[in-house]
Amino acid sequence: MDAHRVALFDFLAAHPLLLAREESDPDRIRLRLAGFDDRALSYRSVVQRYVTRRQRIPDDLGWLVSYGLVTVVLDGRVRHLLTPAGREVARSFTSMYARAYREAAVIVVNRLGRMPDRGLAEVMSQWMALRAQPRSLDSLRTGP
Repeated sequence: MDAHRVALFDFLAAHPLLLAREESDPDRIRLRLAGFDDRALSYRSVVQRYVTRRQRIPDDLGWLVSYGLVTVVLDGRVRHLLTPAGREVARSFTSMYARAYREAAVIVVNRLGRMPDRGLAEVMSQWMALRAQPRSLDSLRTGP
């Protein structure tokens, strides 16, 4: 997986209700039961959070490569693959957050994993434009 996909999938696994927005979505129900809540503060300013996360990914991937948890494959693009040691470390995380994140990651990969880069970029551009729409000052007023 290239760094762009790693950043995107990591971000969406941490904020999976951005994908499962409809109340009737079966994945939304699973995610809510896993503890995700789109009323949480982390769902505010998601565009900025995504950009910040994407900027950090190269350093994070470099760290994982240096510890032998990820390997780099060059096949026209730079791709990153989890090593057996990386799989073992990933399996060792047992916190509730780790379990919820894994559940969300499965949903993200099932929904977007086979999407070509161009389609993924278009979907993300639309999503970012939708999320970045400014609110009017009137909507922020709490009193007369």
